[in-house]
Amino acid sequence: MIDLLTIFVLAVFVGFEVVSKVSTILHTPLMSGANAIHGVILVGAILITGSAESTLELVLGLVAVFLATINVVGGFVVTDRMLEMFKR
Repeated sequence: MIDLLTIFVLAVFVGFEVVSKVSTILHTPLMSGANAIHGVILVGAILITGSAESTLELVLGLVAVFLATINVVGGFVVTDRMLEMFKR
């Protein structure tokens, strides 16, 4: 349980640091590249959820999968909007 909690806390910290270092002006153009990072986070959340042994671990893992999925889908929506701006 401590190992999974440690991985979760480190993933939250790394994700926050990566996203917070991108300036607001560059956030939208870099969303496509950030989707790759979010995809890795999603795969990690799925792997951790798959190895859950207690109900708490399962619930936390499912929440992580849900939030990571929203993050990836939101990134694609923003990228699609950005690309629509350049169509004639």
